[in-house]
Amino acid sequence: MPVRFRQNTSDLVLVLTIILLVTIGTFILRSVAPYVFPLHFIYIGIAICLFFIFSRIDWDIFYFFAPYLYVVSILLLLSTLIIGQVTRGAIRWIPLGVVSIQPSEVARAFLLLFLARYITEKEINIKRLVKLFILFFLPFSLIVIQPSLGVAILTALGFLGVLLASSIEKKYFLVGLGILLAIFPAIWFMLRAYQKERVLTFLDPSTDPLGAGYNSIQSMISVGSGRFFGRGLGEGVQTQLAFLPEKHTDFIFAAIAEELGLLGAGLVLLLLFVFFITLIHFVGNAKDPAARAFTCGVFLILLAQTIIHVGMNMKLFPITGVPLPFVSAGGSALLGTVIAVSMVMRTKKDD
Repeated sequence: MPVRFRQNTSDLVLVLTIILLVTIGTFILRSVAPYVFPLHFIYIGIAICLFFIFSRIDWDIFYFFAPYLYVVSILLLLSTLIIGQVTRGAIRWIPLGVVSIQPSEVARAFLLLFLARYITEKEINIKRLVKLFILFFLPFSLIVIQPSLGVAILTALGFLGVLLASSIEKKYFLVGLGILLAIFPAIWFMLRAYQKERVLTFLDPSTDPLGAGYNSIQSMISVGSGRFFGRGLGEGVQTQLAFLPEKHTDFIFAAIAEELGLLGAGLVLLLLFVFFITLIHFVGNAKDPAARAFTCGVFLILLAQTIIHVGMNMKLFPITGVPLPFVSAGGSALLGTVIAVSMVMRTKKDD
């Protein structure tokens, strides 16, 4: 009975933190970016439907269909390059009527599911490890060439989480680390010009204050100007006068800090902290090794996403397109995160 109570409590806490984060995000979006409505409400409605569907599917069913979901994910990523909509030089979205879907966000949970199953269903040797990396780099490459660097980095971190939660021998981690260090210099030459510019201006935004360094400078001004209580909803200078770019997605934390102050920003961070502590409970109570590896991958992705988003809003990291989970506008990110979390809720041990 106590075990059942704790499990139900963890489900309740997880759902409540998500509801509160989405609610705060909706209020701040109504203030700084009213043009995202009513589309944002449509995505929330779809997310609720997906949550009720995926949170009622047994983990064993997910496990069985993992290879098929992997194939579907690859097809979705390929279809993006073929029929996707070109926006700002990138091909990331597929228009579906009034909404647009970014398959790399939605398919990420299914990729982690398959990788978690593959790495845990049999003993890992060198041959199987090489095949595992090939199976990962195929979708990873399709995401990189869109290009979507932020999503690619998060997907790689999710893969790392799957590896860390598995029983793979540590010597294989050293092999993987050696491969990564060997190819790391080549990554710089794979970056687009604007991506290289973001890295360079991160070191000193003042070198190009009206160009590549503009976003970082305006974000820091927004965070600092909110002080403790904030300027109030609809009263932010940076947000309301459009000095802060992408205030509804990449820089929503800076918008919260300006309009709701340290108090509002602190509340968001506290809710995210409770959310991650609850996810750790699911990692520790997973019903099998594959469930634990999958949950660890989801945990690491969302944790890294939060740290990167907050960090780039405070000039701790280079600017990249990473939304704040459950708070930023962005239907595909919301749907993908809800799918992943609802699947995690099915990984708990049975009584």
